This record gives sequence, C-alpha cells and structure tokens, in this order.
Amino acid sequence: MDRTSDRIPASRLAGAVVLLALWGCQAPGGSEHMIPGGQASNAQREASDAAQRQPGGALAGDRQETARLRTELAFNYFQRGQMAIALEEVRSALAADPNYATAYNVLGLINMDLGENARAEEAFRRALSIAPGDSDALNNYGWFLCQTKRERQGIEQFLLALKNPLYPTPDKPYLNAGICSQRLGNEALAEEYYRKAFTLDPLNAGAMMRLGDLYFRRDELDKARFYVDRVNKNFEPSAESLWLALRIERKAGDRVAESSFATQLRRRYPNSQEFMLLQQGRFE
Repeated sequence: MDRTSDRIPASRLAGAVVLLALWGCQAPGGSEHMIPGGQASNAQREASDAAQRQPGGALAGDRQETARLRTELAFNYFQRGQMAIALEEVRSALAADPNYATAYNVLGLINMDLGENARAEEAFRRALSIAPGDSDALNNYGWFLCQTKRERQGIEQFLLALKNPLYPTPDKPYLNAGICSQRLGNEALAEEYYRKAFTLDPLNAGAMMRLGDLYFRRDELDKARFYVDRVNKNFEPSAESLWLALRIERKAGDRVAESSFATQLRRRYPNSQEFMLLQQGRFE
C-alpha cells in the first residue's frame, strides 16, 4: 500500500481514527459525531459555571451536569485542535465528578493526540474500570492500542465494543479492526471488516476508501471504482479520493477519465502531496 492509503479522505467525516459517539450529533455522512461549537459552547460554559456558583455548593445532580457539560466542551475544543483548553475543561469535569467515565475517555483522546501515551492509556483504563462495557471507550482504547503497535490487542477491544447490541455506530470499530488487521498483513480479514463497516453504513467514507485502495492494488478495478466513486459523489472529493480515482482510471486505460481527475486535483489541491506525486509521475 502506498503511503496515502493510510490516510482517509474527509477525515472529519470518515471517523476512522478518533471515534467517539458521546452525544449523538451526527455529521453528514453518518460517521463522525461532533459537538456544536460557537454560541452553543458558550451557553454550555455559562450553564456549567452557574451550577458551580450555587450557594452551599453544587448538589450531586448539579455536579454530574457540570461534569457532562465540561466534558462536551472538552471534546469540542479537542475537535478544534485547541488542546490546552480541552485539557482545562476535562480537568474541570473530573473535579466536579471524579468518577465520570466519559471525561476519562476524552482525556485519553487528548493525551493520545499530544503523544502522552502513558497518560492516555491510564485515562482509557480508568474509563473502562468505571464503565467496563462502554463501547466508545473500548473503541477508542482499541485504536490507541493499534496506534502503539499492539494491533491484536486493539482488535480484541473493537470486538468487545461490538458486543453491545445498542451501540449506535458499530461500523466504526469494524473499520478500525480492518485497519489493524491490514497493518498485521491480514488483508482477507481486513476486507471482511471493511465490508461489514460499509454494510452497516453505506456512507462510511473510510471503509469505502480502504476497499477502493485494496481492490485497486488487486487490479479489481470495477470494484475499486465503485467505492471511490461513491466517496466522490457523496462527499466533497479530497486529494486522496481524487488521486485514487485517477490511478484507477490510469490502470484501466481510460485516459479521458484520468485527465479529468488530474484536472480536478490540480484545481482543488495544487499544494497537496498527491498533486506533487502526479507531477513527478509517481503513480504506484
């Protein structure tokens, strides 16, 4: 697999790397859960601050609500890449309720992003000690294990996450299990997991790109074209998806389609690595 295959187009829609379904605000494409920003975040902060200012201290219910609101804010800032503020908010959540498992889950994600692997693992383990069957925490911890070269252990966590019949986004652990399986060199199992993710969510861009790349490398070009075309038609085409489509058509010998994708890549992403590869004639 070339280096671009380990990245996913429209990564904030694909939901293949950092996967957290906390509050069910689903983005278009049905695969990434986001927290509303802007004024909503300010309102959340004000509500949380008000609860903490109540005379005589916050009641148990107020502390739990404060923890929930602060955790939402932490995840919101995490999504924006504002890690210092995200850490501040998640620490406020845990100060309000030291046993709020979701806050530890978000803390794990933040520390993972910061490269603080020991702290990330500690946070994920703490989340799972409080809520052992939490599918989001299992999924996130599984991805952490996969990222730290413990792919088999990661897959075990994804399969545990899938045991919950009420888990709203089972396509995500299937996608992650496929990525981990592919890193272990088991493409047959990876394909099986990717197909399950796609069956559960036919708009899972990560699963479609993975399948498209896999079939491209196998020279199963009709299958490869099917998946990448779905990505490009249902999402704004990314540099990765245009590059894969271009190489499929080049291998298929369709120079008109190849030229069309090359034009789109040049127009949309002139500074991308994919366009640089095109200019260099490096198609494999």
